[in-house]
Amino acid sequence: MVFRAERAISAATDQPAWVVIDEDYVLQPEANSYLAALRARDRSVNTERVYAGRIALYLSYCRRTGVDWRAPSIEALAGFLRSLVTEPLPPRGRHTTAARYRSKATANAVMTVVSELLRFGSAQGWVSPSVVNVLAEPKFLVHTPPGFTAGEEGQFRQISAKTIKFAVPHGGFQWLSDDQLERLICAEMRPRDRFLVALMVVTAMRIGEVLGLRREDMHLLARAQDLGCQVRGSHVHVRRRVNTNAALAKSRYPRTIPVTDEVVELYANYQHDRYQTGTEDSDMVFVNQFRPPVGRPMTYSNAKDLFDRLSDRLGYQVRPHMLRHTAANSWRRQGVPRDVLQELLGHVSSSSMEPYFHPTDGEKRQAVEKVAARRGGGQ
Repeated sequence: MVFRAERAISAATDQPAWVVIDEDYVLQPEANSYLAALRARDRSVNTERVYAGRIALYLSYCRRTGVDWRAPSIEALAGFLRSLVTEPLPPRGRHTTAARYRSKATANAVMTVVSELLRFGSAQGWVSPSVVNVLAEPKFLVHTPPGFTAGEEGQFRQISAKTIKFAVPHGGFQWLSDDQLERLICAEMRPRDRFLVALMVVTAMRIGEVLGLRREDMHLLARAQDLGCQVRGSHVHVRRRVNTNAALAKSRYPRTIPVTDEVVELYANYQHDRYQTGTEDSDMVFVNQFRPPVGRPMTYSNAKDLFDRLSDRLGYQVRPHMLRHTAANSWRRQGVPRDVLQELLGHVSSSSMEPYFHPTDGEKRQAVEKVAARRGGGQ
């Protein structure tokens, strides 16, 4: 790769930032101007990291194929999109030999970032408007997706649709069945891991929110007035901060989420275990206990390893976001009001709630059998 994304520390703010550099460690000016604009809009550092890597892919492809990245033809952009799924990815480890490839959905996501870069470049005068004009075309929505508001006159049915993308079927949203959830909860785990899983199952927190928790966020007594908190009952605070483990709450707005007595008990067990392993000094809730660097905040990769191990042991896939979907789906099935559900999940827009309103297989079967029973009773 000619260009690559690198993590840097801003001299102005002393905060982490992502940049794009070439093989001589020279900053790519336009790409880094775009990334700086993301920071100015208070986008997540994790979003910045992903965007930097995708921009580096595009710039490297253009350098390799002799395409001016500022003036790509539609054929060149289509060629880049194809290369994303045909060129193998580096192996995950030294002992892995099987070839890996990006999915078409991932390729589309990369192309979305490239389109944003080109639009930004057009606004800055680096890219011709004619280039931006081929990135999308008008489209009329005959059938609108759930939660979409077409307007009184249907004026919002006219949208701008991407022209350079793969047609990808929606894979649906995954959650755990009641039996799978029970097996997960009963699986043998260390106190830290058991508390982490239980907390995610009960609160539907995102993994970045969980890994960013600090002890001051854990208000687990019946009353927290001595801590300056007026919220009654055991709860956790979700706050957006810059953390050394790069964990970040997605929402800019803080919220509180109630927790159960079982979660409080599991937290106490975990704190005792931290004391026993000598990892109690860090203010972060989740830390490394058994592998170096011991005592340091737990990272995304540590959490992924944990869920990979659980998946192998249980024989089915368990991912952090599946627990969020599972909790949200359970609340929805219990009749939790939509506004309460939105607050618990930390969604600013009500349209973001639509993915969680998916019927279970059991609910679909119950609906079919209920109608069939009525028909049978009328014969």
